[in-house]
Amino acid sequence: MTRDVARVAILSLHTSPLALPGTGDSGGMNVYVRELAAGLAHAGHECEVYVRADRAPGAGPPAEVPVEPGVTVRHVPAGAFDLPKEALPDIVDEWADAVGDDLDARGGVDVIHANYWLSGVAGHRLKHALDLPLVTTFHTLARVKAAAGDPEPESRDRAEAAVMACSDAVLASCRAEAAQLRDLYGVPASRIALVPPGVEHALFSPGDRTAARAAVADLDLGDRPVVLFVGRIQPLKGLDLAVEALGRSAHRDAVLVACGGPSGTEGEEHLSRVRDRAAELGLTDRLRIVPPRPHHQLSTLYRAADVVAVPSRSESFGLVALEAAACGRPVVASDVGGLSTLVDHRHTGLLLPRRDPDDWAAALDWVLDQPVRARGLDEPERATRLGRAAARRAAVYRWSTAAAALAGVYADVTARGPLDCAA
Repeated sequence: MTRDVARVAILSLHTSPLALPGTGDSGGMNVYVRELAAGLAHAGHECEVYVRADRAPGAGPPAEVPVEPGVTVRHVPAGAFDLPKEALPDIVDEWADAVGDDLDARGGVDVIHANYWLSGVAGHRLKHALDLPLVTTFHTLARVKAAAGDPEPESRDRAEAAVMACSDAVLASCRAEAAQLRDLYGVPASRIALVPPGVEHALFSPGDRTAARAAVADLDLGDRPVVLFVGRIQPLKGLDLAVEALGRSAHRDAVLVACGGPSGTEGEEHLSRVRDRAAELGLTDRLRIVPPRPHHQLSTLYRAADVVAVPSRSESFGLVALEAAACGRPVVASDVGGLSTLVDHRHTGLLLPRRDPDDWAAALDWVLDQPVRARGLDEPERATRLGRAAARRAAVYRWSTAAAALAGVYADVTARGPLDCAA
């Protein structure tokens, strides 16, 4: 690296790192932006985080929110305040121009880091307007979602390809995502930077299950087996599959706790279908749907569970799986994307290649089985043994490490100068 990078413009057009994960369009990306900005600031960098103002002045957060020394969130208006996510492509240029004006007024930055494809389109425009290098994290990819049965508009597909062609670096959270960028979009390996996210171990760490359940006594979990789902409630995340698996589980007293809120155009309808299906299966009393909780409170839910289910159709990384593992809980997950990296099959949890409810029920039952006999000795309860291994595996993922790697990417792209646009 030829010099330190001190000033970064982080773009997060459609959702704010200040928003509660699990509500609306807020999820793992919110945590990612917040924690990486904090990690960069702790290392001495200055981060201006730009989001779209979605509420009128006085009805929401101030235009400028100092989060901590080195991190400021700036709410930039563009279009009507109550625009749905589907309408945001129409105001990207307006928002990007307003962000550019603000950056000019503040003396500029060294690099732009866009998060999600909408911010990528804005970042692409700003790169050329300000002659700055562009780093992009996509978080989800249209072609990956389409292959999993969740097609996106063709306009998004084209926009992603154009942004990738002009990004000085495209971040991948794991090797599986790096392969998707190469194979599906043709991004050269030389422009793909592997920066795995982290977990805040001061918050997410192993803890006593009994004490955790006492802290969430309102859920009435008792001493029954508990399966936990954390995430936005929409078809992509697969809560319906978790409910079907619960109905087939041999543990007839098991409880499924789902922490999250409806998201996207299909969220409310999906939640209604999930509730109706639970009633058909006689599971109403065994399904607890609880509103999203502040991120720092999720550790209590993880510790109160016996196993965490992540039945997503696609997942670029899977922070829920990492947080659960850090809390010493085994994970049963779809064998997709970053989940394939986070879960060590049969050692820290199980990976399932199919979306068959019988397979998922059998996987949950395997994890929840009581002490097993091996080599003539009784081993600890399987879930406990898997959880211990999961916590050890999660220990290597730290936000400080991710921030240091990202700072290196920034330094490299600024030293080279902006890439000529190939889009």
